[in-house]
Amino acid sequence: MDLNLFWFLTLGVLLTGYAILDGFDLGVGILHLFVKDDMERRILMNSIGPLWDGNEVWLVTFGGALFAAFPHAYATAFSGFYLPFMVLLFALIFRAVSMEFRSKEEMRWWRAMWDRSFFAASTLATFLFGVAVGNMMMGLPTGADFEFAGSMLDLLGPYPLLIGVFAVATFAMHGSMYLHLKTEGDLQRRIHGWMWRSFFIFLALYLLVSIVTLTALPSAVTNFRSLPVASVVVLLNVLAIANIPRAIHRGKPFAAFVSSACTIAALTFLFGFALFPNLIVSTIDPRFNLTIYNAASSEKTLGIMRWVALLGMPLVLSYTAVVYWIFRGKTRIEKMSY
Repeated sequence: MDLNLFWFLTLGVLLTGYAILDGFDLGVGILHLFVKDDMERRILMNSIGPLWDGNEVWLVTFGGALFAAFPHAYATAFSGFYLPFMVLLFALIFRAVSMEFRSKEEMRWWRAMWDRSFFAASTLATFLFGVAVGNMMMGLPTGADFEFAGSMLDLLGPYPLLIGVFAVATFAMHGSMYLHLKTEGDLQRRIHGWMWRSFFIFLALYLLVSIVTLTALPSAVTNFRSLPVASVVVLLNVLAIANIPRAIHRGKPFAAFVSSACTIAALTFLFGFALFPNLIVSTIDPRFNLTIYNAASSEKTLGIMRWVALLGMPLVLSYTAVVYWIFRGKTRIEKMSY
């Protein structure tokens, strides 16, 4: 396989893994304030307690692979998104701090402060991920030097903000389905209602985003003309979305969660497919687009990295599978819990 294409696909796999796995624990954070009881909030935090840091390994690996395989795209992205990326990093760090500090003291004001911090950091991080995706779809003002030539205001257009809100709704839906699997009793019954409400909010935004994307960004469907078989993913995406309410109605929460994961995977594929072969589209001149070829490292570097990836990915997958197997089942609050 073409090494440049191999690394583009590998980045897609890493991004998909991160969106699915960290998506549900970010979703738990977004939903955190919807419960009022201290014990229930501890259950929500502990449902992701053993998993969240391992989920973020996928993001770290994605960033490292992008830096090594496509350094020019990495540098250009950071020149444009430097401040948003720093805010995102702060949100991810503060989210972890909120989980670790919340239960250190029993004062109500202390726990309430960290509860709000956990919610705000989870929501902000998800929103910024969506804004970044929206900007990548629209393109960035990059010149011949591959440097970002715009301002912060250029990154806050209506379309990126819409994608940011859509990301929050998607992860909230995904998180509610995960929580239904990890809880029981009265809390689980209330979360069942969350699944329905979050699904309908997601569905409304999904339809709106689809209409706006097809209207404002006709280039998003260009690659479907040269490779029409990819339209199968669109069909699978629709079927996955349609199966979510079906599974909820039939009392099959795991099937609903899997359908939600498949929906996120399909959306990630469509995002990458719309960009291909570009990594960053220039709104100044198409000649300044950064592609998987003009933004890549040398063939030798890509070749060496491929062997590292082929050796390392099975370890990441094995670690993930083992951790999820060990911490399967309902969440229990114990002495050392958050």
